[in-house]
Amino acid sequence: GPGRGRGPAMAAAPRWRERLFALYFLSHIPITALIDLQPLLPAGIPPQALTDLLQQYATAFRDPMMLQPPEWFKAFIYCEAFLQLPFFPIAAYAFLKGGCRWIRTPAIIYSTHVATTLFAILAHILFHDFSKSEHVGPQTLRERLVLLSIYLPYLLIPLLILFTMLCNPHYKHLEKRKRK
Repeated sequence: GPGRGRGPAMAAAPRWRERLFALYFLSHIPITALIDLQPLLPAGIPPQALTDLLQQYATAFRDPMMLQPPEWFKAFIYCEAFLQLPFFPIAAYAFLKGGCRWIRTPAIIYSTHVATTLFAILAHILFHDFSKSEHVGPQTLRERLVLLSIYLPYLLIPLLILFTMLCNPHYKHLEKRKRK
């Protein structure tokens, strides 16, 4: 029957997770290019419609970091621009195709990096005193949790990627190359 004679090295890739990861990386390309990178650009460079969109988001969700990023947050945006953005189409391709073991190490590096940046961002959202911000930040616990919920998927999905790359037999057991 199906599955007979298949050792751990032949384990199937987790298709629903790969599809989720592909969607995550594909959706991240326009979000990063059109919204996230705006704080790095001089005023007047992004089209007005995009600056308005960012302004509406920042007001609705009380996210002053996107309008006036602290230096540490700006450093994370540079990482997103130069490390993550080039990786998104590669990762999207690998996870759409499915079963690409070569994505394991880059995905581990990506997910570890992003999870680390997200811990700092989430801690800032939860504990920073935004009362002195030029732009309105979250004041109540509810407002902090709402803003937290916007950032949370960017922690949870990378952690799921990391867990999958480390623990799923398809990715864990890299086949040994036969030496001639």
